[in-house]
Amino acid sequence: MVNGEIRLGISGLIMFSSRLLSIGTGLAFTLMITRSITAEAFGVYGNVSDILSYFILASGIFPFWATRFIARNHAGSSVTVVFSNLLVAVPFTVIYILLLPVVMSLFHVTSEFTFVYAIISVQILEIYLQSGLEATLYAKKPQSIGIGIIIFEVSKVCLGYALIFLLNMGLAGAVLSVIIALSFQIFYYLKLTAPIFSEKINFKYVKEWAKASPFNLFGTVGQKLADLVLFFLFLYGGKIARGYYGAALTIASVVGYSSSIGYALYPRLLSKSKPEDVTFSIKLVSMFAIPMAFGAVVMGDSFLVILRSEYAIAKPVLTLLSLDLLLLCFSSIFETVITGAEKLDAEAAISWKKLAKSNLFISLALPYIKALFILPTIYYILNFLVVDALDAALYVGLATLIIDFALVSIRYFIANRSLQFKMPIKHIAKYVFASIAMASLLYIIPHPTRLSLTAALTLLGACVYFIILLVVDNESRTILKKVTNELQRIFEIQGSA
Repeated sequence: MVNGEIRLGISGLIMFSSRLLSIGTGLAFTLMITRSITAEAFGVYGNVSDILSYFILASGIFPFWATRFIARNHAGSSVTVVFSNLLVAVPFTVIYILLLPVVMSLFHVTSEFTFVYAIISVQILEIYLQSGLEATLYAKKPQSIGIGIIIFEVSKVCLGYALIFLLNMGLAGAVLSVIIALSFQIFYYLKLTAPIFSEKINFKYVKEWAKASPFNLFGTVGQKLADLVLFFLFLYGGKIARGYYGAALTIASVVGYSSSIGYALYPRLLSKSKPEDVTFSIKLVSMFAIPMAFGAVVMGDSFLVILRSEYAIAKPVLTLLSLDLLLLCFSSIFETVITGAEKLDAEAAISWKKLAKSNLFISLALPYIKALFILPTIYYILNFLVVDALDAALYVGLATLIIDFALVSIRYFIANRSLQFKMPIKHIAKYVFASIAMASLLYIIPHPTRLSLTAALTLLGACVYFIILLVVDNESRTILKKVTNELQRIFEIQGSA
């Protein structure tokens, strides 16, 4: 194991640690919401997020290409992406405001939620600016994005306590908390990236990014087309069904945080493509994602009760979504390999012909396959087979899991064609073995409903898992030892600075 792999892992683990720390703040914020509003209003909160996602479709297009340009040291890329992304944000914000009455009418939203839907227009502008700034940080200082996440999460909880509890603003307070917290995160990013604003904007880059943007939109639209299944759930399954699904997804999303361990793999592959970096990232992501998925499945009832007692019946939905998020952790790495190993824009010029023939384009087309299968299936089920809200959420989760399994398999073969790497099957088997042992213990212990006891039992499970893993896997001991030493070295350097 070389030092480069450890440094790659360190960057990812810093990001992962920030995600883990944000679990507590995220849970606290969710508890504030779920215990202050009705299940129906929580469904509206999920619907607001779903709608927002369609108006920030273009927020990542220029940053996607800019990160690649910045990692390859093309001068002026950083300042160019910030200003160009803000220009793109303006028409999307205006269109959202103009369509607001239509949107509320379409989803049968009452006038009491008008302010909640209207204020989202500010968040649209924030997200475009945030994405532009993160393009530079991702290429040069990926770990700093983790710190930005902490700033956002802590601010969100403090603001949420003031607005939701003290001022009793309910759902409006929750949305405002997110918007203000995002502004704090953006100020932090602006401080880190201040030097880039002395650079000269290069409109040639914008021309290249714009030329390639139809391909990004092609992929993004495909994903959002597949995500229409959530609108189907809201419209045909009802607000409560969307609330069940949202609650289960809130817990299952923690499993997906493990994919952030491979966060630094992308800029690494842009500068130099090494198969061993991919294998190492898969090992490290699997080491955390697999036990987290097992834990979510076994202790799902306890986790859901923490949100609200009525969500406990959504445990089957949580089981399906936890397994799905585990698959998506692998999918994230495979997608990173496909995009990171692609060299078609290495000279700061992008060719449509090369793009159309690339593995990147094939990967972008996969969400359309998902949409082709999941939308008609769920439409039929929700309209003709489902009898209650829980069944509606359950069928959506099951269909998502089955289709994502097929797509992850396809993405693996594309990634291996882009850059041949080895899947660490033996290591994954050891992680599964240790996870089964941990899950068996957690299964026989009575599941608590109090937050403190649930946290204690979760910590016990984590300790059992790592103890077993360190016994059965020599390389895991080596990885953890070297990572610990490297972290100590980093903090010693920072302390002496």
